[in-house]
Amino acid sequence: MTEPTLSVRDVIKELPLGSERISILGGVSFDLQAGEMVALMGPSGSGKSTLLGIVAGLDRPTSGDVILDGLEISRLPERRLAAFRASHVGMVFQAYNLIPTLTALENVQLPLFVTNHNGHHAEHAQHVLETVGLGHRLHHRPSQLSGGEQQRVAVARALVSAPPLLIADEPTGNLDSESGAALMELLSSLRAELGLTILLATHNDAVAARANRVLRLRDGKLAGP
Repeated sequence: MTEPTLSVRDVIKELPLGSERISILGGVSFDLQAGEMVALMGPSGSGKSTLLGIVAGLDRPTSGDVILDGLEISRLPERRLAAFRASHVGMVFQAYNLIPTLTALENVQLPLFVTNHNGHHAEHAQHVLETVGLGHRLHHRPSQLSGGEQQRVAVARALVSAPPLLIADEPTGNLDSESGAALMELLSSLRAELGLTILLATHNDAVAARANRVLRLRDGKLAGP
């Protein structure tokens, strides 16, 4: 069996509160195989966003290991971690997080300047936008796009550096049911076409049903089905 794209091993996250320490994650372990779409579910306050941040290298665990694409990332020096994150993790958020003064094409190009991507940035970004069905919206700014189109731009931006892992935090949360279903259809097709590994946090049972399996987080620990 090949090595998993992502291995999370006994991850604990604690935060200080006065003289005490509050447990956010209490020893979380799981693997994601290449090409899997896994949904992370749990009530508000269960630790989902904290776990996603640690997996993405945006936060560090108190203890435990996060191994992404064969590299243990949780104790990397910040500069090396930032460079690795830029090329290995794509992130999609509920709020899109597009820069309002930039066009769709310009928003998608941004990560390429961070990763020193070889080649023509505009041509590559255009190709990725065409892949997500927005080849006709290249020069539109976010305010000229629907919510579903803005989230597709966000997906294109997350994928433009060809990362092995896509992390999506409530990606359908600001979308109506039709746009949300279309986004999940897109993510499913990208997973199949690109061999993309996806970890997706959601409260939506219909979204989770599109995943290969579901991880349920309760009180900072993975629970059974």
